[in-house]
Formats: sequence, C-alpha cells, structure tokens
Amino acid sequence: MKKLWLLVAGIAIVSCKNETPVDYAIITGKIANADKKEMTLYGTSDRSFKRHKIAIAEDGTFADTVKVAGQFLLYQGRNATPLYLNAGDNIAINYDAKDFDKSLALSGNGFEISNYLVAKDKKSKELMGEGTTVYTQGEADYKKTMYGIKTAQKDLLNAALGINNDYKLKEERNIQYDYLGKINMYKSYHSYYAKKKGFEPSKEFLSELNDVKFDNVEDFNFSPAYKSLVSDHYRKKANELTDADENLDRSIAMLQVCAQIENQTIKNTLIHEASQFNITYTDDIEGFYAAYKAAGSTNKENNEAIEKSYNILRKLAKGQASPKFVDYENYKGGTTSLDDLKGKYVYIDVWATWCGPCKAEIPSLKKVEKAYHGKNITFLSVSIDEKKDHQKWKDMVKDKELGGVQVFADNDWNSQFIQDYLIKGIPKFILLDPQGNIVTANAPRPSNDKLVKMFEDLKI
Repeated sequence: MKKLWLLVAGIAIVSCKNETPVDYAIITGKIANADKKEMTLYGTSDRSFKRHKIAIAEDGTFADTVKVAGQFLLYQGRNATPLYLNAGDNIAINYDAKDFDKSLALSGNGFEISNYLVAKDKKSKELMGEGTTVYTQGEADYKKTMYGIKTAQKDLLNAALGINNDYKLKEERNIQYDYLGKINMYKSYHSYYAKKKGFEPSKEFLSELNDVKFDNVEDFNFSPAYKSLVSDHYRKKANELTDADENLDRSIAMLQVCAQIENQTIKNTLIHEASQFNITYTDDIEGFYAAYKAAGSTNKENNEAIEKSYNILRKLAKGQASPKFVDYENYKGGTTSLDDLKGKYVYIDVWATWCGPCKAEIPSLKKVEKAYHGKNITFLSVSIDEKKDHQKWKDMVKDKELGGVQVFADNDWNSQFIQDYLIKGIPKFILLDPQGNIVTANAPRPSNDKLVKMFEDLKI
C-alpha cells in the first residue's frame, strides 16, 4: 500500500551527492482563521490513495510529506486546494480561511502545476455560473458554455510558466476529456434539473463521444475525466446485461463486463472499483465472489482485500448469528446490548447526524415505525457519530422526535459491530429475527416498498 508520512514540523530536503534520491513531495503552509484544526488530503488521479488527515497547529501551520505522485484535493472546511505533486516538490500553501479565493497563494519548488490547477478551477467555476442553471440550458447553449470553458482552460495552460511539455500534452487531452464528460453527463443532469423525465439528447449533440477510445492506459492513469468516461462506458454495457436479464445483479454484471477488457491495468482498476463497496451490498456473496474471481484481476493487493471482505461477509449470510454489541449508550438512559432485544425482529438503521441520505430516510422510517407499532418488531437506530458530536446526536434525536431504540456506538466507524458487518457506507439497514439471527444484512431502506413486502412475507 502506498504510504503517506506525516511530519510534525520543520521539514527540509537535504541534497548531497551520495544521498538516496528523494521519493516524496513536501507540502507546508499556514492558514489564518482556520475553522478546523485539521485538513484532509484526497487523491483524485489515484483512487487507491486513501484520504488522510493532516493536523493544523494552533498557529495555523502544517507540514506533511506525500509519497505518491499525481493530483490531489486538499480540503480544509469547505475550502479545497487542487494540488499536483511529484517527488522532490516542496510546495507552500498559505491563505486566510475567511477569504480563501482572494488570499490563496502557492509557492516553492514545483508549485507551477498546482498554481495552474487553482487558476483552472477558479475560471471553470466562474464560467459555469452559480447553482445548477447551466444544466437547464438547451443543447446548443449548454455545449457553447462547455466549449467556452474548454477554450479558457487551454488558454490558461498555454500561458502557464514553468510547466514541462509532457504534462502540458497530457493535460491538454485531459481538458478535452473533461469537456466530453460534461457532454456525456448532460442527459441525466438536464433530465433532473430541467424536470424532463425520460429526456434524450440528440445524436448530433452526442456525436463527439463517438471517437473516444477506451484503452488508453496513459490517459487512464493521468486523467480523472478520461477514467470517468471509461468507467461510464463499461457501466452502460453492464446495464445492457441487466436490462436483458432482470435477475442479474448489477454489480455482478459489471464484473462480467470487466472480464472482457483487454488492457490489464484498466481491467484491474475497474474490477476493484466495482467490488470494494459493492461486495458489502450483495445478497449473493458466493455468486459475487465467483464473478470476481472469473473477472481476471491480477492485482495481488486488490485480490487479497476482496478475499478478506468475502471471508467476513460469508459469515453474514441468512440464518447466521448476528455480530453483537454490548452496552451502547441509550438515548433514554442507561445502556443497551443487542441481546437485550431478542424475542422480536430487529430492524437496524446505522446512521449519523452528518449523513444527508440517512436524514432523508427519517420520514419514511417514522411512517413504517407507526405502521408496525406494537407488532413483533423493534426499530433500532445506531449512531456512528464521533464522540465530539455526541451532543449533536442527542439534539437531533430530540428535535426530529426520533422513535424506536436510539443508541450511540462506542467508537464511530471503528466500532467492532460496524467492522463485523463490514459497513463502508451509510445509511445501512439490517434485519434480524427474534433469535438474533440474520434475515438479511442488506435490508431495504424505509423508503423502499420492498421493506413492507418483506415484513408482510415474514408475517411480522
């Protein structure tokens, strides 16, 4: 696994003839009026790079080293700084959090590409305009807007100083892919924001997409926009399979499509992206794992990770005893253990106060709870908020008048119960039988009519 090393302060690159070549980049800086005492670094060109927290000292300074090359986003609160890092770079980032756009300043060795990315991002936002109005435009106006953004980005790239020609050539293709990606997304975005259900763009509007090839591994590794186009191309092929066979699981269909990809690098990446989260949501773990094995991934690290997930999830099959939790804080006082709820079916909602989709399910959950009040089922909500948000949890339970049994997990995402269920995204819903055995580790959401149908079939 690629590593990111965190240094506390005072980092410097020392050069001498006999020294081992530097294989990391350094980022340092100072943020005035930081609203949080940490930042988060995300990798955008290498999705295997896991987000990493970077501490901000009391005086606003920070220092870090990154042993990965490529493009990143550095978030501090709502402010995001695009960065491009190569081994040997030493980039300083300084700004006032209360006036981010005007005060952001980059400097140091290798800062030029990052500086270009900042200007590119700013120009794109300016030309896109406020809100989502751009997506309500007709085909001609929308394409004109996107073409204008592409042209402005190319002008910025050509005018940028200190950027090597190899990067410029790849970035010029990335700009084109980004433009094509905007054309590709028009159908779904226009349909939603213009409220035109079933909208289909004209063939002429989409014609520029016809020339895209999906086997360019250099562009796949460099360009997030190209990677998205490739991913979408194969997702559409998977959708065609599920349209032809309604019983075929969509995630398994994606693995079957990935098996046909000739370039091994692209194949490995898309197989992993189709598996690392989807494997936790399938009700056919054996079928999923068989499809994964047949897809032909040659990445040892990925294969070991999926095998580990498989070995955990096979223990969560229907009829298996549920993992337990003990003495979680109960909102109404005291503590609750999962075994305390035996004797009835238990519908578990794993959520957090910061989770938008979780909160969106609250009205539907209340409706289902009301319909099944007094019946042979307990509704249990497990908050995985961090300890610092404990009061926020209590306030939301009170303000939203949340029912059922409300408990607070002992260690947020790292709680053993959450780890045992391999929960990687929320909301997550689980249904247990009165003996504490698993009915399904992937129960339907309250807003899904399939939930009530499941309850009816079980005669709850």
